[in-house]
This record gives sequence, C-alpha cells and structure tokens, in this order.
Amino acid sequence: MLPTKRSPAPDVRTVAEPERAARASAVRTGIYLLVVLTAGAYLPSPLYPDYQRAFEISDLAMTLLYATFALVSAPVLLLFGSASDVLGARSVLRAGTLSAAVGSLCFAFAGDAAWLVAGRAAQGLALGAATAAATALISDNARGSSRSRATALASTAFLLGTAAGPVAAGVLAQYLWAPGCTPYLLHLLLLWFGWRRVSALRARIGTSRRLRPQRPRIPRGVRWSFAAAAMTGFLAWAVVGLFLAVVPALLDRAAQVDTATTGFVLGAVLVCSASVQPLVVRVGVRSAQLAGLAGLFTSLVLLASTGGGSIPITLCAAVVAGAGHGLAYGGAAAAVEDIAPRTERGAVVGALYLAFYLGAGGPAIAVGLVALGSPLETAMSWVTAVAGALVPVAAVAVVFARVPRGGPDPEAPSHGRSCARGRRGLLRGNRCPGGPRGGARAPRWPRSRRPRPAGDRSRPS
Repeated sequence: MLPTKRSPAPDVRTVAEPERAARASAVRTGIYLLVVLTAGAYLPSPLYPDYQRAFEISDLAMTLLYATFALVSAPVLLLFGSASDVLGARSVLRAGTLSAAVGSLCFAFAGDAAWLVAGRAAQGLALGAATAAATALISDNARGSSRSRATALASTAFLLGTAAGPVAAGVLAQYLWAPGCTPYLLHLLLLWFGWRRVSALRARIGTSRRLRPQRPRIPRGVRWSFAAAAMTGFLAWAVVGLFLAVVPALLDRAAQVDTATTGFVLGAVLVCSASVQPLVVRVGVRSAQLAGLAGLFTSLVLLASTGGGSIPITLCAAVVAGAGHGLAYGGAAAAVEDIAPRTERGAVVGALYLAFYLGAGGPAIAVGLVALGSPLETAMSWVTAVAGALVPVAAVAVVFARVPRGGPDPEAPSHGRSCARGRRGLLRGNRCPGGPRGGARAPRWPRSRRPRPAGDRSRPS
C-alpha cells in the first residue's frame, strides 16, 4: 500500500506576515494622526498678532482664545479618555479628524473673533478625544506590546506635531498667498489622508461595556509623589503656554518680526523638548525633573528681564525652555507611570494630564488679566516672576518625593536606572546601580527551603 502524501504545513512566517504588516500600519496611523492633529491645534500661534489687529481683539481676549483649546481638551480627555476601549480606535479617531477639519475651516474663513473661538474649541475637542485613542492604538499594536515604548512614541509624536504647527504656519503665511487660509487648507489635505488611513483600520467587535467618564483619582500612598510630578509638569507646560500664547505678540510689538521668524522661535521650544526626551531614561526620573526645572527657571529669568521684547534673548530662552520642558515633562510623566497602581493607572494619568492642560492655559490667562491694568510686557514679566518663584518649591517637592511603601507598582515600567541582570548578574547589596534615583530595589536571591547535606554551603543558582 502506497503512503499518502501529506499536504505541506503552512509557513508560519507567511501566515504572520499580514498580521505584522497590519500592526505596523496601525502604529504608523496612530503616530500620523497625533502629529497632524497637534500641528493643526498650534497652527494659529504665530498668526495671533495678525488676528488681533484684524479683529481688534484685546490682550485678555487673545489669551482666552489661546486657552480655549486647553480648557476644552482637559474635560474631553477625562470624559472620553476610555471611549476607544468601548467604541474602538477607528470610530474615535474618525470623530477627532472631523472635529479638527471643522476647526481648520473656522480659522480659514473666520470673519470675526467668534469664528476663532469656535475653531479653537473644535481643535480642543479633536485632540482631547483623539489623544487617548491614538495612544491606545499605538500601544495595542507596538512591537512586544511595550507600554513604555508606546508612551514614548505618542509623546514624541505629540511634541513633533506641536513644533511643526507654528513653523509651518509661519513660513506659509509669510511666503505664500492668502496667509489666513493657506496653512489651514494644507491641514485639511493632511486630515483627508489621515481619514483614509483611519478608515482602513479594522472595526472593533461589539462590546457590552458602557462609556463612563474617567474621574481623576489619586491613591493615598502616592499623593506626595504625584503632587511633585504634577507641579513639575504644570510649570513645564506653563512656560510653553507663555511662549505659544504671549511671545508672538511681544515679538511683533517690540521688534516687528515676520511670522516666519516667530514660527521658528516657537518651534525651537518643542524641537529642543523632543530632542532631550530620550535623556530621561539615562539620567533617571528625579534627576531629569531637577535638571528640567533648572532650565525652566533660567528661561523664566530671561523672559522676565526683557519682557519677551529682544529676539536674541527670547530665542536663547526658547532653547533653554525647550530643553527644560523635555526633561521636566518627560520626568514627571515617567514618575507617575512608575508609581501609579496598575488598577488605577488610568485615573492617575488622567489627573496628571489635567495638570498639564491647566499649566498650558492658566498662566496665559493670568497674563491677559494683568494686562488689563498694565502693558503686556509688564504683565509678562510679573507672571514669569511668579512662575519662577514656584520652581524652587517644585524642586524641593521632587527631592523629598519618596517611592510609596512596598516600592513602585510591580507591573509599572521602570523609567529610572533599573537593576540589571547582565553577564555579571546582580550587583552587591539590594539597591540598584542608580541609587535613590532609580526608584527601585534589586530583589534578594530567594533562599532554598530544601534540606542541604552537611558541609554544603552553596547558594541556589
């Protein structure tokens, strides 16, 4: 009897290749949407002086216009941060893309200040709803499902988009026709490509979960460490908010610079911030926050001394502020990621981002309020001086912040100097080579409970 021929088994690599390609495409889509949405949200920054002259807007109204984005994004992020878990990333990103398109249309065809406010609200709604969805899309499809890698990718995409928006708007408005329309028309084209990429994602299978608002909640054991990180992140985004909201008007009044130069000054802040973010892992969470606070303090002193009227000093302050922002913001986010309990991580991280958004909008509004009774340059100097006085307080809080009893959450990724089990094994003692900055202890070797023969003093391998 002749043996029957067996059909060849399918190649595992051939079967897994489409799945790998789909995951890589989903990660690229999430990164693309974050860059495009954040760039659109910060396109108006170098154009604020033109809007102020065209529509005769006061300084307070101008700062409120900028802060509308942060004031809308913060509650949206808390209310709909978990929407992608229930509705799926594709549905949420589609809604965010449509809202961003509405915002760009409002700015492109604005006839008065009300159109600008509506556009900023639409941009805040888009980014607040899509940030969590895009980050979840990246996290679910990143290689090895690494949460820390996904967080780093999303953070870098957010910062690069924030930097690209002012630079692109300044250059396009300066050298192309229709400066009030061209940047937003280009943004609409990029959103159309994003819509096509999002539509190609897989639809989510129906779920029985209900959409519920995500309330900020800080567990008792991590409140001091969270307060230190939240204060650091608040100051980091306060400095960036002052640059994006107030510095364009100051440069326009003092030096009469063009929109391209203003866009490059604003872009320098975020480019420097993104470039130093990888250093957070190397220097440790605590050292990164302290170094970032030192950079923020230096930039605030420079701004307070000139009121933002000198181009060379303002550019120097922008570079120093960007480096300080990257270290302080990255260190604060990593610190909270380390200490947040696994079961309450979403609520803790949501509360931290609420502090970020309040920092981005609150000080800018304070400048507008002070400007009601004094010149804008004086108001800027006063607010930067107050913010600078808070930097040492935040530094002291970071220094005395302790890891909660029992150590950090065992399932939280370590962003500090982790204990290494390389070729040499664990180092002596039970502390990590990073010392107290690493925020963790090396585990002791477990002792064997089995009886040993007499004279055997070997340790378990």
